[in-house]
Parts: sequence; C-alpha cells; structure tokens
Amino acid sequence: MKVTVIGTGYVGLVTGTCLADLGNEVMCFDINQDKVAQLNAGHSPIYESGLDSLIDKNRLAGRLHFSSNIEASIHHGEILFIAVGTPPGESGQADTSQVLEVARNIGLWMRTDKVVVNKSTVPVGTADAVHGVIERELAKRGWFKPVGELQHEARPEFCVISNPEFLKEGSAVEDFMRPDRIILGIPQSPQGLRARDLMRQLYAPFNRHHERTLIMSVRSSEFTKYASNAMLATRISFMNELANLAEKIGVDIESVRQGMGSDPRIGYSFLYAGTGYGGSCFPKDIKALQQTAQINAMHLHVLNAVESVNERQKHLLVKKVLTRFGENLTGMVFAVWGLAFKPNTDDMREAPSLVIMKELIQLGASVQVFDPVATEAAKLEVKREWSQEPEILDKVVFTDHEYKALIGADALLIVTEWKAFRSPDFALIKSELRTPAIFDGRNLFEPEDLVGLGIEYHGVGRLNQLAFDAIQQ
Repeated sequence: MKVTVIGTGYVGLVTGTCLADLGNEVMCFDINQDKVAQLNAGHSPIYESGLDSLIDKNRLAGRLHFSSNIEASIHHGEILFIAVGTPPGESGQADTSQVLEVARNIGLWMRTDKVVVNKSTVPVGTADAVHGVIERELAKRGWFKPVGELQHEARPEFCVISNPEFLKEGSAVEDFMRPDRIILGIPQSPQGLRARDLMRQLYAPFNRHHERTLIMSVRSSEFTKYASNAMLATRISFMNELANLAEKIGVDIESVRQGMGSDPRIGYSFLYAGTGYGGSCFPKDIKALQQTAQINAMHLHVLNAVESVNERQKHLLVKKVLTRFGENLTGMVFAVWGLAFKPNTDDMREAPSLVIMKELIQLGASVQVFDPVATEAAKLEVKREWSQEPEILDKVVFTDHEYKALIGADALLIVTEWKAFRSPDFALIKSELRTPAIFDGRNLFEPEDLVGLGIEYHGVGRLNQLAFDAIQQ
C-alpha cells in the first residue's frame, strides 16, 4: 500500500518506518529540509532503540522515502497519516494549528480519494475540524460536496479517521510492531466503510494471531488516548503519594508495590515510586484534558491532584538533600546520574532532572551530571531554559562517564533508571564521594545492602531497619 506520513517527529518517524518494514511504500514528509536531508542520509534525529537500523534497511530497500515536498507527499499516499506536534497552548489546551495546516494542504493538493488518519494526540472534535478544513479547500477549488444526485465527477472523496498512538519512548518500535490494541475511530458513512477496509488491510499483519483492532466512533477514539495517559499518570502520582506517607510510618513501599501488583485487578505497571513523570505525553495530555473539562464547565478533581502531586514529587530529592545536609548548600557539589525523563531515550521534555539541578544550584550548589544518551539534548534544553540565567549554566558540568561525575562530589543523586546504573562499583562510589550518600530517585538498590557497605541510602518510600528503629524511638 502507498502511505504518506506527515511529520517526522517521534510518532511519525516510528510509524512511517515500521509501516515500510511491513512492505508498504512509505513517504515521510517534514517541513524541515535539514531534517529530511539527515534522514535521507540514513541518520535519525531522535534516539530510539532499533530505529536507526530500521530506517537504513527500508530506505536502501526503496520502501521508505523522506521529502519536504508537500504536494508530492500528498499525491503519493492513499492513506495520509497526520503526525505533527500538538504542543500545549497558553491555556493548556492542545495547539492543533499544525494539524489544521496539514488539513489545509491536503485539501489544496489532493486529486484522488484519500483516507486521512489523525495519529497526533488531539482533543475530541479535531477530526471534525480537519474534515471541515479539507472541505473548504476543496470548495475553493470548485469541488463542492455532492447534494442529492448532483456530483462533480472529478471530485476526490476523503474520510477523516482517528488512530491514536500508544508508543512508549524507549520501546516505540517494539510497541508498534507488537501492539496490544489498535484503535480506529471511523465515521459511519460510505467513505467510512472504505476507510475501515483500507485500515484493516494496512494493519492485517498485526491481527493474524488474534484480532487487536477496536473500532469505535471518532470522538471516542480521540478521547481514549487522553483517558489512557490520564490513568497511567494517576497510577504514578498515586504511588508517589503513598511512598511519601510510607516513609513517615515505617513502611517499605517496594513491599507494598509487590503486594498490590500481585492482585490481577491492579497489576504491576506504572506503580513505581520515584521523582515524578515527565516527557512529551503525560504532562501535556493531563493539561489538555483539564482544559477540555473547563471548557465544558467541569472540574476534574482527580487529575488536578495527579498534576499537583507530580510537580511536588520533582522536588523530593532536593528536600532529602536538605534534610541531610542542612538548608545552606553553598559550595557543595552533587553528582547527578540520569538526565532524560526516562531510560532508553534522549527526551528532556518535562524531565525531573531539570527541576532538581536548578533547585540545587539556586541553593548554592553546583552539579556534575552524566547520562548515557541524553547529554547533548540536555545541553540544548539547559541553554534554552536558563538562557537568561548564565550564573546557573556555569554551575552545570557535563561529564562523559558516570564515575567522572563523582569526582569531588559531596553525594550522588540518581534521577533516571538506566540499566548501566543498576550494578555500579559501590566501593568506587564510596571512595569518590566526600559523603558516602546516595539519593536514589528510582529505588534501584536495596537499602540494607548499601547500609551494609557503609553507604547512606535515601530512596523514595524505602526504609531499612535502622531507619525504622529511629522512627520507633
């Protein structure tokens, strides 16, 4: 099948590449010509496990093409995926201007029948808006919607459907190739029936063993994406709040997590206590859902709490540092392991590390940081966020190895749970740090093990026996 993907961000690039790997002829469009040149040279602008080799393989096989020519891109595909950004606006509502601009171009350039697929995360009703924009552009070209028996025989037909993505950064290729569900929001119309058949054909490779496709109304599909992310974010904030209480009453949150997760009605996913969620999805989607509720004269009390808890949680490690070292951190140095908002990605959007580093510096300290992948992305994000505060920039030292970040540091903070941090050289950590103390924002280690090695351990909701005894006293 001939497919066009408009937008080569995280979702668009993974979608286009994976569809090409299934044998389709895919053209990916992006307005950024430098990015297109980079992709045509076989280099991915994002870090995602397995994506580089997949791009190169399908590009060389002639199934994957990259273009900055919008007219050619729209002519190419019988199925057009819209996968452009929907950043939060000032009010928190998702900004769909890029989506609607794509719709305008589709209406301007389409000459044959198209299935237009909203892959971007968009508010309920966006498919209707996209449909309206395309209709208006067709009308400007003299192609009006048929009325009764009257029909301009040259008029191309189209259908706008919703097909939200459920990709996790760090495992996006795997998620796309082995989906747990494929959601299609399709209108009940003759064009909708054609769109359904084409999408079933496109996604047939994923349904050979059992049916993974769920077909529903377009608005229900749009809402499902937000509802899913809101539930996952809720689980994270719920567990973080319980972890903070657990510390006060001598409870080990890891034991609690295992006890909860063993209940099949609850499960283990997204029940890990830590320093809060970040990234491009959860923060943005929570705000967008809240704004949608506000527009409809509703107040989402649970999601307001989810967001509030998450923002507070990003300050937790620094609070632990202050409890241990006092309110004045002037002249102190802290090593920070992990900058990306999660492992296996270089995404720095809404990363807790940014909050932690800035707060430590504002309290008088400096930081020596390391991330296996996200260093360059972090440098750009730090410069962007703190460009008006050069005194902060001067106190961030990027290192090229985790142990170099320890040299001369007073303590270690772990912010991202990279696998490389799970089994470190504890003897070396102890010898390099001025104070053998680890503030573990991802609960990578067992408290008793580190105390036995002579290292102070400050986790999230983790208490060893010595700490519990202190509470009892």
